[in-house]
Amino acid sequence: MGASGSTRSSGRAAPLPPQERREALIQAAIGVIRERHTLPTTRQIAEAAGVAEGTIFRVFANKDSFFDAVIERTFDPRSLQEDLGKIDGGAGLETVMIDLVAVLQARFQEIFDIMGAFSMVGPPERFRDPVRQRRQEAELGSCVLRLLEPYADQLRLPVPEVTRLLRLLTFSGSHKHINDGEVLAPEVIVQTILYGVSTRPAPWATDPLEGGMPERLAGKQIRGK
Repeated sequence: MGASGSTRSSGRAAPLPPQERREALIQAAIGVIRERHTLPTTRQIAEAAGVAEGTIFRVFANKDSFFDAVIERTFDPRSLQEDLGKIDGGAGLETVMIDLVAVLQARFQEIFDIMGAFSMVGPPERFRDPVRQRRQEAELGSCVLRLLEPYADQLRLPVPEVTRLLRLLTFSGSHKHINDGEVLAPEVIVQTILYGVSTRPAPWATDPLEGGMPERLAGKQIRGK
């Protein structure tokens, strides 16, 4: 992704305030990393951003601090929360779920690409603080629940369980190493959850107490009433 703002006739980006320049360089780096699937040179990033290579080192102390900022931005959940907040919650259950999966999938794929380029097997240590993780999970969960709760009467399972299934299938369906090199489209993920793959109705379709719904799900369904 190139730097924001207009460019001069030379092809170089117009001057930006320091914070905007920093963000533009980070976004340019993320774009190049995802395109090349490997760590680029600072020259390659500068070319993508439309600036001189030296501009990077006027904003960041060195290459390591630059790449640390890229990783920090990748794992920062604020952009995800902003994107979730833009979803039209009144568009209908299936449309809302598709939009939700598309946002989550974009988030997962960016993280997978960045982790792969940096040969990371998990988030950096600073992102593994249990308190921070629980807070972020709660904030994300609240965003998703607000979108799906208005449709609770259209769902056979409680909204938290549907949310869990949605995130699990989106995660696995968005990871090429898990999904045989392919990525499931948001529509496929949502329709699989909403409608399944069988032409026969589920054995508990009429009454979860008589048809054989898995005990774990049946218990949640009963408690959710």
